[in-house]
Amino acid sequence: MKKICLLYFLLVVINTSFAQNTPPALNLIKTEDLKNDMKGLADAHFKGRSAGTLDELKAAMWLGEKYRAIGLKPAGDDGTYFQYFTLWRNQISEQTTIELNNKKLTLWRDISIAQMANVNLNSTITYLGNALDIDTTVDVKGKIVAIEANPKGINLDVSLPTWRYGRSIFVKYGMPLIKRGASAIIFIADETAENAWADANENYKRGNYDIDGGVNANLTTTVPVLWLHQEAKKYLLGNTASLKANIIVSKYPYPSVNIIGKIDGTDANLKAEYLLYSGHTDAHGIRNDIKGDSICYGADDNGSVDVAMLSNARAFVKNPAKRSVLFVIHGAEERGLLGSRYYTAHPTVPINSIVAVLNGDMIGRNHSDSATVLGAIPPHRNSLDLVNMTMEANKEGPNFKLDSSWDDVKHVEGWYFRSDHLPYARLGIPSIMYTTLLHPDYHTQQDNIENINYPKLKKMADWMYRTGWKVANAKVRPATDKNFKLER
Repeated sequence: MKKICLLYFLLVVINTSFAQNTPPALNLIKTEDLKNDMKGLADAHFKGRSAGTLDELKAAMWLGEKYRAIGLKPAGDDGTYFQYFTLWRNQISEQTTIELNNKKLTLWRDISIAQMANVNLNSTITYLGNALDIDTTVDVKGKIVAIEANPKGINLDVSLPTWRYGRSIFVKYGMPLIKRGASAIIFIADETAENAWADANENYKRGNYDIDGGVNANLTTTVPVLWLHQEAKKYLLGNTASLKANIIVSKYPYPSVNIIGKIDGTDANLKAEYLLYSGHTDAHGIRNDIKGDSICYGADDNGSVDVAMLSNARAFVKNPAKRSVLFVIHGAEERGLLGSRYYTAHPTVPINSIVAVLNGDMIGRNHSDSATVLGAIPPHRNSLDLVNMTMEANKEGPNFKLDSSWDDVKHVEGWYFRSDHLPYARLGIPSIMYTTLLHPDYHTQQDNIENINYPKLKKMADWMYRTGWKVANAKVRPATDKNFKLER
């Protein structure tokens, strides 16, 4: 009888402890809602939500309507859910003309422009040979120089190698030539670059973007970087080839928008402080056709986080916490964290009232039992308190096996620096990023709703809610680590 009583007592204690650690509205995070919201956001009708297009703005309006239906209060500008900001876009004009040996080249088909500059060029081309054999004693000052790309020493074991290869070649071989005074650089495509041509072109065509005060807000480059196909090499060998080019860069503004809603806290004092959930609206729009599709749907990146935020919002609306909660879905993340950079510079609540940022980036793919958070290991970690709450929430709920290798400063992806928590972390606000890590469909047309692991996505949404509930009800806000300084 005593054993039975003891067993009963232990079960009561365990169940009571479990109940105390379970947020009250966890049951409102439902797989069916995640699926329905994902279908609404990441289907074909928003055409990939590319920043700098109407498609991103349409998706933002849809998200704002979701906020209203859920019951979030507007926390943007002018009593709305929206905070508009201006993107400055630099893009190669269609009026640009380029000739090789007096033969007109078709832009993007015959030649690509990887680095923009408003310049007129009319000169012979100095061919320096293969990139591995460059003679560093040759005078290149004021000259148009050409070299053949070579992949040796370039790390291709990274995500998006077709996007990155041209940039890696430029950093390794082009920048030293610019420092030596070259007036323009032409890269001759090797096999790797030929295979990357279509994907790389889609990035070059878009140009670059920034907000006021950013490095790309005003075009300052004066040295254009061009790519020719491998077959053009034969025209350059005798150092008699000529290039005539009138490269025109168009600059124009375009709106993007942050979507911001809030739930007021219940505590008279703590309601003036905010937990902030963070995601981003945009994906990569319409690009070159791959496997019969041209829309980059952005289901995992970052529809998965946006729909998880909506599920968390439903839970907090039903059972508010002591602190207030902000839900910020940032615009133009894929263009350089522009929405989060803008919001941290123009917050709609006092910036020092934000106690923690729970950012997510891609939380709906890969093995069902694994995930991670970035910002858990120094020097990325800026709040041990926040990390401890996050780890406790994982143990109490999904109990994921955590891959910490991506949080290492030596990791080749450097992913900690590529998502919307970063501007907040730079201000010393306790910040982490939830993720289920990259996969082969990252930034491709196959990142679609059919490939989402919805049971796993629910577990990630649960984890974010469990963590948020702890933060929003803690007696003391998470402390920022002393002497926190980001390194890479």
